Amino acid sequence: MNADEMKAAIGKESVSDWVEVTQEMINKFADATGDHQFIHIDPVRAKETPFGTTIAHGFLTLSLLPLLSAKNPNMPRLDGVKMGVNYGGNKVRFLAPVPSGSKVRGRSKLTEFEEKRPGQYQFTTETTVEIEGSEKPAMIAEWITQVFA
Repeated sequence: MNADEMKAAIGKESVSDWVEVTQEMINKFADATGDHQFIHIDPVRAKETPFGTTIAHGFLTLSLLPLLSAKNPNMPRLDGVKMGVNYGGNKVRFLAPVPSGSKVRGRSKLTEFEEKRPGQYQFTTETTVEIEGSEKPAMIAEWITQVFA
């Protein structure tokens, strides 16, 4: 899409494919971040909790945004992008745990798009991370990305 088409896509919703959150993924995230709390990595002890199983780290759920975006065939994308960077978030809320072995998907909506300077664009996307079979979403995030074309 060109810049005008991106602006026209503001407010339109798109949905990603489902992505399984495996125990292996959770364990690797624990190793990468040093967060080895038992509710994430010890299935035996996690059975004793209200969750009944291990759960993904909230920040793992947040870090899935780029993957969910890549697996969203209808997500608005600017043509000619050479690179993109995370700029930050306006709001992130973790609403429900993501049990190990469950599937999540992103329901996204472009809420802002602007050219910051020639060839540099900033956009904000609101994404709700849904858990397959659950009415309550795992997370809602308003995330800002900058891209360079």
